Amino acid sequence: MQEVYDFLKKCETYYLATVESDQPRVRPFGTVDIFEDKLYIQTGKLKDVSKQIKTNPKIEICAFDGSAWIRIQARAVEDSRREAKEHMLNAYPMLKDRYAADDDNTQVLYLKDAVATISSFSGKPKVIKF
Repeated sequence: MQEVYDFLKKCETYYLATVESDQPRVRPFGTVDIFEDKLYIQTGKLKDVSKQIKTNPKIEICAFDGSAWIRIQARAVEDSRREAKEHMLNAYPMLKDRYAADDDNTQVLYLKDAVATISSFSGKPKVIKF
């Protein structure tokens, strides 16, 4: 899992895919955190992405670092604990002007049953399950 975290941090931006009815939805994200041995992402509950994940928690993430790419399939599970939200916001202090650990909007989700595949044009894909 650490390798997946490091890859996403290196990329800075990754793309998160959800489903809305029968339509795929993809948008850029930038938050990733490790808390209590789980990989977390963050969003706002007022956003469509949050509503899509609530309806169907299966997500995919994709990122490219210039020479290799990662694809992650997972189930996003909300963690409503203040400690998890606070940990994420401390990792991304620039979010504190829009989010707070005690507001009704901040949402952190950890990836469950995740399968990450790191690929490049020059080598075999590496699969990481966590």
